[in-house]
Order: sequence, then structure tokens, then C-alpha cells
Amino acid sequence: MKTHHYIFIATALFIIVFYNENIGLNLGMLGIGYSLLTLFKTLEKNRTKTFLILLVTSILSSIAFAWYGDFPSFLAVVISLLLLSYRSKHRRMKILLLIPVFVVNCFTFICRFFSFDSWLPKTNTSGLWQKTMAFILIPLILISIFFGIYSVASERFANVFTNYEFDINFWQLLVITVLGFFIAFNFWNYSVEKLIYKQNHILENGFTDQDKIQKPTYSFLDLNSERMSGVISFFSLNILLVFFIITFNYEQFYETVKTPNQLSEETHERVLAVIMSIVMAILVIMFYFKSNFNFDPKAGLMKNLVKIWIILNAVLVISTMLKNIEYIVSYGFTYKRLGVCAFLILSLIGLVMTFIKIQMKKRNIFLFNVMIWYFYGTVLACSYINWGGIITSQNMKRKDFAVNYHLTSINFSQKYLLKYAEEKRNTQLKKDVLGRVQKERAETFLSKILYYETIQK
Repeated sequence: MKTHHYIFIATALFIIVFYNENIGLNLGMLGIGYSLLTLFKTLEKNRTKTFLILLVTSILSSIAFAWYGDFPSFLAVVISLLLLSYRSKHRRMKILLLIPVFVVNCFTFICRFFSFDSWLPKTNTSGLWQKTMAFILIPLILISIFFGIYSVASERFANVFTNYEFDINFWQLLVITVLGFFIAFNFWNYSVEKLIYKQNHILENGFTDQDKIQKPTYSFLDLNSERMSGVISFFSLNILLVFFIITFNYEQFYETVKTPNQLSEETHERVLAVIMSIVMAILVIMFYFKSNFNFDPKAGLMKNLVKIWIILNAVLVISTMLKNIEYIVSYGFTYKRLGVCAFLILSLIGLVMTFIKIQMKKRNIFLFNVMIWYFYGTVLACSYINWGGIITSQNMKRKDFAVNYHLTSINFSQKYLLKYAEEKRNTQLKKDVLGRVQKERAETFLSKILYYETIQK
């Protein structure tokens, strides 16, 4: 099949699954359809290991959305499909360029759409397809658009057609047709501008031979002075960080016990300060080791000081994580507390990657190229796992279990709340939970969220 076939098939599929439906199972089905069509369309040479992994994650993300239908799973579907489409055509281009490619193609959609020769087949105009498009589709689209415009402008014109009843919502059909075509066109017929393509070499992880030449970074500072500045700076920062870790841990683990609200506020402030500290630490290292000092034979002392600083920052992250875990054990699970753990884990991974960058003599962009994949993995973890169920199942074991909080603020906790209601013989809770489940199960087939279909009444 040609590109235009995929565009029209995907548009038709979009219309079929979304007309008169809410977002639910239909988006999962659409995602699986897009994934399989991409597999068929992709050339054998581009079916790399990364492509196949993205194919699997795209299908799993689509299933996750059909199961949960929440924002994390929606984000996972969108990112997975964009990455899959990108890798199906450009196996060597860096993932960081996906963002400008996506933005540019959205803005240039109109121009690319009217460049018919670039995406429609160049065949004999007497063919059935050309006649159908020229005699039916194009006039029908134009009539529909102008009918809508004239109906808004003239009430009498609109009233002419009021005696005719069609069981079709023309406005909805028009909107989802345009939206479906817009998505399909940009998915199957996107282009990478030469200006963007030329930037790919800038995102390479390794240094070029020219980068290895020893020369001062700034005209007002010679190489020896810059090197000594780094040694003094990192030595001082190590001393400062040692004292900070000591005082930080003393405040966390040995100060008098405070109220839950005070402890919550202080914990979040400290976590934010630690994350900001880690980000600044990585930026400082990137500043000094952007080029020359990676290959400077006299920079051994500075490299060792940087490695010590990275290890000390890792100790700071681990101590903060231990305090957050202690906080969870004392006061229970919440989305925010689990989110703090996720941010701290990503911070720790960032420090490890920074250590590898120094040790393996990689460019600064190496950190971005690697961390974007870890961010993607975090999105997948958020979409695949029922964190709401984990939070509720663990907090149910506590004596201070807040029923209303888990009923109204925690998603996909109904199975555990029903179990809790049975154990505590709480008929009102059971009624409230089943009411929510029944409301979700009353949706039409394509609008359903499969999670609620698995709950036994």
C-alpha cells in the first residue's frame, strides 16, 4: 500500500471508533491499529531492535489506555506512537529532534496537504479513484464546509433543511473527520526539514577530534587558570556538601518529632531543595567538562574531585529517599509521596549517567540523549501499573485508613474498597463504589474502560 492508503484507512478507522463515542476502549483500539499498520509499512532495514521494542510498548500502552483510560496512559500512547513512527523512517536520528519535527509538521500541515503531488498517486486521471475523488469527495467536502458557514450566517437558509431529519450529527462527523485526517496525515506523511536533519550530528554522544584540542574556553582565562579554578571550586563544594549532608541528616532523623502537617511541609521543601541541588550540580559539571577537560592529562585531580562530589550527591539523594520512605511508613501512601520517590530515582540515575559521562569522556548531550529514555520509561511505568490500587491496598492495612479520601481522590481503587467494605460491613461505602462502577459500565462498548468491567458486583 502507498502512503495515501494508510492515511485514508487510518482516517476511516478514527471516524468509525470515535463517532458518537467518548474516549475509552476506542483509543486503545486505534493505537493498536496504528502500531500494526506501522509495522507493515516499515522497511525491513528499519525494523531495528529499538523499533521492535517501541512496537511492543506502543501496543502495551494502547492496552493500558483501554484498561485505565487516564492521562498517564494517554501520554504513554501518544509518546510511544510518535517514537514508533519516527524510528520507522529515521533509525539513526536522535530522539531529541522528534519535538521540533512534530511541531514543524503541525504548523506546515496546510501547505503539505495542498501539495497533492507529494502524497497522492501519479496515475492515469481516468481511473476510478481519481473520478471518485474529483466528482464526489472534493465537492462533498466543500459543500459540507460552506453549508455549515451559511447555516450560521442565515437562519432562514438553515430552516430550509429543518424538515428533513437525518440520524447523523454532521458537525461531529465533520470535526472527527478533520481531526482524524490531521492526525493520520501527520503520522504517515510527516517530513524532516533539511535544517533539522543537519542538526543530527550536533547530538552525537562522542567528541570530534577538534573538540580534543587543548585550548582555553574563554579568552580572558588561560587553560591553567581555568583548570585550577575547577580544582578549587570542586574541593570547596565537596567540603560544603559534607557539612550539608551532616546537618541535613541530623535535621531529618534526630530532631524532635513534629506534627504530620509540619513534617509533610518540611519534607516536601527539603526534597525540592535536594532535587534543585542535584540539577545544579549536574549543570556545574557539564559547564566544566563540556570539551577540553575531558582529555586534559593534567585534569586528573579535578576529575577525582568531581567523582567524589557525584558520590556525595548520591548519598544526599539516598538519605532523602530513606526519609521519604520513613514518612510513607508513618503516614501512608499518596500519589505525591510516590512521585517524590520517582523524582529521586531519576535524580540518582542522572548522577550515575554524569559519572559515566566523565569516566567515558562523553559530550554533554549524552546526558539528554540517555535521560529522555529514562523519562519515557517513567511514563510507561506510570501508565502500566495501577498505582491507585497499590496505594489503597497498602493504606487499608492502617488503623487511620481515610475511606473518603481513597473513594474520591484515588483512581482505580474500587476493587480494594469493595473488599474493605465487605470486611468492615460498610454498606454505604459498598453502595457508593458500586454506583461509580455502574456509571462507568453503562457506557457504550467503544467508550468503555475495561478496568471497571472486571469488577464483580
